[in-house]
Amino acid sequence: MAMIDQAFMKSLFHGVIAEGMVFPYPEMADGEIDAVNRLLESFRKFAVSNIDAAKIDRDAAIPDAVLEGLKQLGLFGMTIPVEYNGLGFSNSAYARVIQEVAGVDLSIALTLGAHNSIGLKGILLFGSDEQKRAYLPRLASGESIAAFALTEPSAGSDAAGVHTHAELSADGKSYALNGSKVWITNGGMADVFTVFARTSKREEGMKPKLTAFITERAMGIKSGPSEGKLGIRGASTTPLYFDDVSVPSGNVLGEKGRGFKVAVEVLNDGRLSLASACVGICKRLLKLAVERTHERRAFGRGIGEFGLIKDKIAMMTAETYALESMVYLTTGFTDANDADFSVESAICKVAASEGLGRVAAEALQIAAGIGFMQDHPYERIFRDSRVSLIFDGTNETLRCFIALSGMQGPGKALADVSRAMREPIKGFGLLSDFAIRKARSALGRERLTRAHPILSRESVLFEEFSAELARNTEKVLRKHGTEISEMQYTQKRVADMAIDLYAIAALLARTTRAIEKRGEEGARREIDLTTIFVSAAERRLGEAVASFEKNDDELRKAIATKAYSDGGYPFDVV
Repeated sequence: MAMIDQAFMKSLFHGVIAEGMVFPYPEMADGEIDAVNRLLESFRKFAVSNIDAAKIDRDAAIPDAVLEGLKQLGLFGMTIPVEYNGLGFSNSAYARVIQEVAGVDLSIALTLGAHNSIGLKGILLFGSDEQKRAYLPRLASGESIAAFALTEPSAGSDAAGVHTHAELSADGKSYALNGSKVWITNGGMADVFTVFARTSKREEGMKPKLTAFITERAMGIKSGPSEGKLGIRGASTTPLYFDDVSVPSGNVLGEKGRGFKVAVEVLNDGRLSLASACVGICKRLLKLAVERTHERRAFGRGIGEFGLIKDKIAMMTAETYALESMVYLTTGFTDANDADFSVESAICKVAASEGLGRVAAEALQIAAGIGFMQDHPYERIFRDSRVSLIFDGTNETLRCFIALSGMQGPGKALADVSRAMREPIKGFGLLSDFAIRKARSALGRERLTRAHPILSRESVLFEEFSAELARNTEKVLRKHGTEISEMQYTQKRVADMAIDLYAIAALLARTTRAIEKRGEEGARREIDLTTIFVSAAERRLGEAVASFEKNDDELRKAIATKAYSDGGYPFDVV
């Protein structure tokens, strides 16, 4: 079962708790922590004197002086190795800086993220030595700014809908690139683009072969006007146009026809950057909310004394602690060069963006009337935060990805066993392995042995619901077979269980580390936050398990179908 060894969450879908992957909770090296703290301190000083987030929102632009200052600080070269004049930060260090920047202004964080996380990431991951030497030094200094160009009107999460195409010249020396892209972050300011285009003919029923190209504005790329947006107004978001843009053959990134692989691996990193940005905004909102509880009075006392306000602050704090724990557990995976973190990355993006939505709504609610007014930061941050549910793959698409990717291993195992049963001599080893796993699950659930005993209740809950995830995964695969790809209600339940279970695992690992370092009383706050988050997760997990058997999925589908035929809401009172 090689699949089980590849990743923590993919193992969990088999019912295997690969606790060695999450314990001990990862930490940055001391030397890197010092470097990050120095950069954070420099950025904070720069931000206080130079960054006016409200003005960036009003003007819908980041001032050139701010961009120049960010370049001088080295923020455009955070992910680039030192040998190419970058800072050479690990993924954890980079995420921590993006988190800090997002707490000041999300438009700036997304500008840096579109450059570091996705714009140039393809060159880092797939570029040849020659390509790296040609592009990375000037991208590290900010002399050139990078962007990632995949999305088209008919091709957001569905890369198969890409219409932009590239045709090889007769002499094989260049490609003619034609088509357009939309909603490209940094589209108006970038001069280096990772562009995805078809290099196969568009034929009905044929899966397109995409190729990634390193392109430059100087090759003839045109950008349209900046889009008017609900939030993140300071980020440059434009369409791009390619009209016989000539791209040298040497600028193919990776292999011809393997662009989908480039896109997937780049977006895995991009989702972690976005998740860390969400954590930074949660922390900023929590600070604002706590300040507001001291300022605002009602019925003769500060609102912070009321139970319902304390409940909001408690849950905002617990959610932020859980999200932070998940993100830095996952960046720890990537820094350790573990083979597969795609499911964990998607989980972090979904959880962080939705957690941010709840924290932003509660912060605005605590602020009350001023939260709705443009003279205060709440409404701007609320607007900015909304895009996180859409960027880097919509949360609906990512839930399907989490579920189907996780179920792929158990699904293959069941198919292999089915084939082996038809040829028992050839398949004896596989059948024996399957029988051992089934016997082990029948005798008792997998155990967590490395979580601190103080967290025993939370550990048992994790064990029990991990077993439920594996049991229900096998059950729905047996019931639906290959049709599971269309069962999106079921996929959502599976994904929601996976998200909460990963959060609990991250909390157990991080809080165990805190207890081991500082003792029970020294880690009391971490223990309490783990307790209330896991209690809330327990209720959600219980509901998800119950709904596998009892649900109103078909009724909901029927209601939606009727609404489609009605063209909207069909009723009136007159």
